[in-house]
Amino acid sequence: MKTLSRQWYALVLSALVLSFSALIGCGGSSSGDSGPDVVNPDPDDDEDTDNGDNDDGGNDGDTAEPLTCDNPSYTEAMNLRIYQVMTESFIDGDPGIGHGVGYGTSHHSGDIRGIIDSLEYIKGLGFNAIWLTPVFDSVPLSGQDLAADRLDATGYYASNYFAIDPNFGSMDDARELVETAHELGLYVFFDGVFGHFKNNAEEYPSVEGRTVTTGGASVAGTGRIAEYPDDLEFFKEVATYWVEELKIDGWRLDQAYQVPLDAWVEIRRAVEDASASVTYTNADGESVNPLGYMVAEIWKGEADIAAEAYGSDDNPALCSAFDFPVRYALVQALAVEESGANNPSAARLRSGFNSYDAYPDHAIPNGFMGNHDLVRFGDLLQRGDIADPQEDLYWARHKAAYSFLAAYTGPITLYYGEEIGEEVPDYADQVTADCADQGLCDDHVARTSGKVEGLPSGTEREVFVANEKQAELRDYLSELMELRAAQPALYRGERTAIVAPIDVAGALYADYKTYAEDAIIYLLNVSDEPIETTFEGCALGSTGTLTNLLTDDTINVDEEGHYQIQVPASAALFLKVDAPAEDGPGCTTSDGPVGTGPLAACDTPDADGTGPLASDMYIRGSYAGGDGFGATPSDRRFGYKGDNLYQVVVNEPSATSYGFKFANSDWTYEFAVAGSADVVLGAEQAMAVASGPGTESSIDIPESGDYVFSFQINDALDGGTMMVSQCAE
Repeated sequence: MKTLSRQWYALVLSALVLSFSALIGCGGSSSGDSGPDVVNPDPDDDEDTDNGDNDDGGNDGDTAEPLTCDNPSYTEAMNLRIYQVMTESFIDGDPGIGHGVGYGTSHHSGDIRGIIDSLEYIKGLGFNAIWLTPVFDSVPLSGQDLAADRLDATGYYASNYFAIDPNFGSMDDARELVETAHELGLYVFFDGVFGHFKNNAEEYPSVEGRTVTTGGASVAGTGRIAEYPDDLEFFKEVATYWVEELKIDGWRLDQAYQVPLDAWVEIRRAVEDASASVTYTNADGESVNPLGYMVAEIWKGEADIAAEAYGSDDNPALCSAFDFPVRYALVQALAVEESGANNPSAARLRSGFNSYDAYPDHAIPNGFMGNHDLVRFGDLLQRGDIADPQEDLYWARHKAAYSFLAAYTGPITLYYGEEIGEEVPDYADQVTADCADQGLCDDHVARTSGKVEGLPSGTEREVFVANEKQAELRDYLSELMELRAAQPALYRGERTAIVAPIDVAGALYADYKTYAEDAIIYLLNVSDEPIETTFEGCALGSTGTLTNLLTDDTINVDEEGHYQIQVPASAALFLKVDAPAEDGPGCTTSDGPVGTGPLAACDTPDADGTGPLASDMYIRGSYAGGDGFGATPSDRRFGYKGDNLYQVVVNEPSATSYGFKFANSDWTYEFAVAGSADVVLGAEQAMAVASGPGTESSIDIPESGDYVFSFQINDALDGGTMMVSQCAE
């Protein structure tokens, strides 16, 4: 059987193949004045003499100070609630322009005017930022085919980075968009494609006369890969031009892995300097700088996201990247992923956060559920035969997913149409034959016509009016966004996993969020059955009343220190902790990390043989050197001690956290704490079979030292007891 990591990377590979196939045939565009025929200034003659190797912001060759993510912009970014629109498929505000062709099933006539017309709607949903897909001019090549026209409509292969595509509008339209958004209290993020461009991009020099290179590898039929460091100064100018000219608040960074990390450092520094140099008046009448937020799209696993976006703690590159690992955990737990795989358990949802162990301390992941390259959540529910729009469960699962985003620490992004449970009618199963012509390939099927209350939608420009279910979902999302904005513990809080009672641990996801003096408990029932359970007060980190933040109902602690809690099927609770426990959540069932009894012994001699499992067993996990559950290292191989007891002493060189299972090399056996609960150091815990991805347990190692991992298998070989204990000095 496959591990979580193996399944994840197989998924990533298939996803990247789909993305590439789409790029080889996608969008149509416009032409415009190419400007003067200028080539890149000679680096030897330019005032920048470092050829892109160092920052040219006045350092005269000196090494610049490392950037930091501990700054006001990224403090504010934690509260971002971003609404994403696909420009060409969103709202057709100007019938006189538009590409008319594209990928997906939309009208392909979306434009900037349509986004302007929708700003008050977006603000009313509770969002405070918009991200629009690229709007720069993609000039047609002579004799280009339909596939190239479709690609042009996406905007992701631009020719002129300093002009607006006339099929989307004008520079004046773009300026009006940004200014109107700012007046409403909305940040504006453009989509920065700094790793590839259209084959004719060198014909369109920058404002300062720079042009892109011409030697990059061919991609998508009509495009080329950028060459760094040669293209660095060009893209620094692109990134700063729009901040200075329109005062945009930052960039979403497409396929960020195409740009070297050191180049991202320089581009980010340039964007932050440009943002500090200009101001605009916000909705409160205050003069403020553009935010300068940058978020990377790296559609890969956590190790690559860390290496290709975040950089190291000592030398941070980008501060934020889209949280693909947690996105896949979310859709697998509540629906299915695009491949059809799912794991409808709280443990799967919880396991997504194990990916954070790979990130440096400054990382600020951006939570999301879908985008223009992914299948819509509603269609995934139908692909998994879970629910369709005629069933209440369809809408309940949407609400559950949105509640998870509302409780997510860090910025979040929602794709247009998700607020009304958008889907493609009569589409669920993956289409492979001629999917591009039908607009039904998995990586573009979500590009449906935008639907905004009271505005024209679809090819016939019919005015959209939400039905009862759509309106109810939309109102619930607005309520969640309002709640999130009012509760810093949700968007900025430190997250601690709550150990749910064993009888409901498989279905009940539980978090404890704290910020300053505030604490909020977030509970999500991922099952189709209501949950009624009893929590000890210590488990919840509470000693007083719990207040439901959406209904104002209260839950009181009983005389024995217990709480009776009910969570409806596929629903969430946000409970304010009126009297937080001093030590937070968690019932201590041991005297500390050093346990007692046979399972805590660090010097038990080996017995003969391999015991009742008749197989070598290992600690397999996401620890350093664990190859994402793939490795079976000898220093984490259990010894059989007799009496069904297996133990291994591991030297942990430093404090760390990771997910793990006890498993043999071919995954015939795999065990974790019952309910995939977290390890309580020094405590004996129930152990159970943990089959499949997302069922591992997590452990926090508080300090370096030797730790004994022990389990005692029952005679049925399907469970037992286990303990992790620090070895006494």
